[in-house]
Amino acid sequence: MNEEVLATVHASPARRWFAIAMLIFVGGLMLYVAMSTPPALVWQVFLIVMGAAALWLAEQMRRATEHALELTETELRDTSGQVVVRIDDIAKVDRGLFAFKPSNGFLVITRSRPGAVWRPGLWWRMGRRIGVGGVTPAAQTKFMAEILTAKIMNVDLQP
Repeated sequence: MNEEVLATVHASPARRWFAIAMLIFVGGLMLYVAMSTPPALVWQVFLIVMGAAALWLAEQMRRATEHALELTETELRDTSGQVVVRIDDIAKVDRGLFAFKPSNGFLVITRSRPGAVWRPGLWWRMGRRIGVGGVTPAAQTKFMAEILTAKIMNVDLQP
């Protein structure tokens, strides 16, 4: 873990708290509607479950966006120490307009299937795809994507 960090992506504080606040608002509103003017039992249960899920998601986003992503010579990892992907496992980096990617982010296609992980607002991994972005600044993710693209094309980044 002593490797030099080439690029870092962290959640924008304003976007982070706005997203968390919106999830809390939606969850609270659903719970309020379910309790104050109870609809049919099926709909009341639905509103309670969805409200609780929104509040749970807000907490997951709060925890996930406390960390940042770091790109080193050998891996992309988060600051908790979890390796997102090793550089030698990356097949392609996609920043295209029609790529299924997070907001302000990019998509990484891997050669293997490292397992599903979801860190709302920061990154997710499903199958061979890894999405980086969400409540992150576009400039940071663009810089990281460009370095990743250069690294997988074996371009020497040293002056």
